Amino acid sequence: MAELVLGPLLRYADASLATVWVETSRPCVAEVRCSNGAGGAAATFQVAGHHYALVTVTGLEPDTAPSYEVFLDDAPVWPLADSGFPPSVIRSPAGGDAVRVTFGSCRWATPMAGGKALGTDALDSLATRLAADPDAERPDVLLLLGDQVYADETSEETRKWLATRRDLAEAPGGQVVDYEEYCHLYYESWLDPEIRWLLSTVPSCMIFDDHDVIDDWNTSAAWLADMRATHWWQERLLSGLMTYWVYQHLGNLSPADLADDPTYAAVRATPDGTDALRSFALRADADATAVRWSYRRDFGRVRLVMVDSRAARVLGEDDRAMLDDGEAAWLRKQVQTDPDAYDHLLVGTSLPWLLPHLVHDAEAWDAALCAGEHGTRWARFGERLRRTADLEHWAAFPRSFADLADLLVETASAPQGPASVCVLSGDVHHGYVARATWPSAGQDARVLQLTCSPVHNRVPLYMRLGFRFGWSALARRMGRALARHGRCPALPVQWRKQGGPWFGNQLMTLTLCGRSARLRLEQAALDGTLHTAHDSTLTPS
Repeated sequence: MAELVLGPLLRYADASLATVWVETSRPCVAEVRCSNGAGGAAATFQVAGHHYALVTVTGLEPDTAPSYEVFLDDAPVWPLADSGFPPSVIRSPAGGDAVRVTFGSCRWATPMAGGKALGTDALDSLATRLAADPDAERPDVLLLLGDQVYADETSEETRKWLATRRDLAEAPGGQVVDYEEYCHLYYESWLDPEIRWLLSTVPSCMIFDDHDVIDDWNTSAAWLADMRATHWWQERLLSGLMTYWVYQHLGNLSPADLADDPTYAAVRATPDGTDALRSFALRADADATAVRWSYRRDFGRVRLVMVDSRAARVLGEDDRAMLDDGEAAWLRKQVQTDPDAYDHLLVGTSLPWLLPHLVHDAEAWDAALCAGEHGTRWARFGERLRRTADLEHWAAFPRSFADLADLLVETASAPQGPASVCVLSGDVHHGYVARATWPSAGQDARVLQLTCSPVHNRVPLYMRLGFRFGWSALARRMGRALARHGRCPALPVQWRKQGGPWFGNQLMTLTLCGRSARLRLEQAALDGTLHTAHDSTLTPS
């Protein structure tokens, strides 16, 4: 008899369709049955001895929220028999409804890291609140903006398990390497009872960041060459991409996109899809332009364009870019297609576009050094500094930073343009709001950087002090001095912090209705509740 190993995860959802992802213990047919008669079924597919299904649910109707059950070969497996949570539901929006988008990043799955308590998981707190009051205001979508798992910073329990498989005295030690070890990370993260229920009842969109593979993934061409020289890197990368495709990427796609996806078809067309998926990952490793991890989702009159800011990089110092030319063209197309169809544009990217000014200038300066602006000795210093200080955000790719600035102001200042353009990011273990301005665009271009992390991780004191200082006037002067030394070009955009920095485990929620936008930041307290630390109107009254 098949058993439910992981899930269900409610992923895509619109007014008539939804997708539900599950992992099972053996081959079977997974079925979703809704209380209003809607439903769907799918046979499992196999990868590396694991069995999965992505069920498309049809027959949904706008402005309804039927509960659902999951069956495997007609045997009920969800909800769990001993569950203390309310039934999982699939909410189908009605036209004109407000859209609530909750987002964050960097979630460590266990209570401790490095021997230190991490405090309350903000997603656990959100689940507890929703479970206590099923009629409470809830997100229409949960955006997880990177570091859903930590392949390079494993828990003590995971390291003990890894030690039963191999000698941790050999590189890469307590980090994960292969597909089975990656699966263990997802079990550790998503079998948390609160998280499991939350992901079963709130639709989610995801994108990777570096720790989903390894810290500073694709920092530079020199970094990548060093990694490829190790005996374990290729298996680590291929397994990371394969599990990301299965556990995260598939659910980002609409049923129509899935129907057109050749890799999804190839994996399902064979009794064992391992070789087909591994071939896909090999192509992605050999040529970043061969695979697109970015995607677009529309929620009523809110458009989300989720951008891959890790795997799509061009790393050569003479042509360095956050996005390759094809990816940049795709982003522009998604933003400019049917601009009258949306009132708010959300650009999701795991790495912040706008940083504290000193950090931005330090990254641009370092990029100039690495490109040889002051010769080979400075270039070697710049590469060492880049890796040591994690100088690899959008600012470290000056051409891409400027291109994104041009696209955003062009979109925001267009006649009848969107009421707001928000760049949603995580990564930097604190939260803030920054507003971008362009002298030529006046005050009408409403472009904001909204950064929120961590969901559950620690923020060392030096990081708190550093980021607070990074926004100061003195830091700005220091940054300008670095930019002058690096002969960095003048920036096409200016920005000012409008809120934060906020530290601690936290989530941001955007509520978008008509042309209005409100932002709320909530922090997880030790008693398991969420407390509002910031609440503001983002669009002009």
